[in-house]
Amino acid sequence: MQSKLRREFPLHIMLLPAVILVFTFQYIPMIGNAMAFQHFIPAKGFFGSEWVGFDNFRYLILLPDTFQVLFNTIYIALMKMVVGLLVPITVALLLNEVRAEFFKRAVQTLIYLPHFLSWIILGGILIDILSPSTGIVNLLLKEIGFKPQFFLGDNTWFPYTLVFSNEWKEFGFNTIVYLAALTGINPTLYEAAVIDGAGRWKQTLHITLPSIVPIIVLLGTLSMGHILNAGFEQVFNLYSPQVYKSGDIVDTFVYRLGVVDAQYSVATAVGLFKSLVSFIFVSLSYFLAYRFANYRIF
Repeated sequence: MQSKLRREFPLHIMLLPAVILVFTFQYIPMIGNAMAFQHFIPAKGFFGSEWVGFDNFRYLILLPDTFQVLFNTIYIALMKMVVGLLVPITVALLLNEVRAEFFKRAVQTLIYLPHFLSWIILGGILIDILSPSTGIVNLLLKEIGFKPQFFLGDNTWFPYTLVFSNEWKEFGFNTIVYLAALTGINPTLYEAAVIDGAGRWKQTLHITLPSIVPIIVLLGTLSMGHILNAGFEQVFNLYSPQVYKSGDIVDTFVYRLGVVDAQYSVATAVGLFKSLVSFIFVSLSYFLAYRFANYRIF
């Protein structure tokens, strides 16, 4: 035991800075959750502010926007989860059929590039190309006879614009995971299928897809843990007051309550509620991942 400890001691020392950073920036700030049960006044601090119990949560439930914000968050997150599974799988299957290695690598690089751009940059790009008057998308719609749409200012279009733009940014990164899974398929299965007369479509249906089902199930179940994370950076950079009805999510709601309106206690109550619900979904997702994909952390 002592020899093992001496052997692994340098590894623990290397891990120590990361542990300190996580403890400092993730665990110590959790003390601030006490504000959810206080009428917090910054001048009085945590110990001088009045304790009000669950009054902030009662006030939160009575707010007219609370349930709409919760619905928007779940609705947008679910759409992102579904599209975030279907699009990368489809693209990975298509790229897997490409035999020209140079073309395949070029496409992978191009679709992977947006992942490295921040939403500040992509938000500016989307605002320009989706402009109802000068944006290239609406100019094309005019040319083919359709009416221009205000994608970033219409409550009907805004949630779908969020889903589409998020997938544009992230599907290249997610595709790599499925391409890696495809490389692990035994090539003798395809050889046997060719001998039996199966074409590429039949091979995809009966070999390729069944072989990557475990990774699909794993990523699908793990994504449940992010059910209340609909993308603060994206929404914050793209939304406006006219689309609050369809685009306001929990994180932007907390931002406006806490930073803009200075209602620190209510904002903390919203954040604490989100954390509790997310904890339940994360626990459920890991249970399902273990149950259906035999995935475990420890």
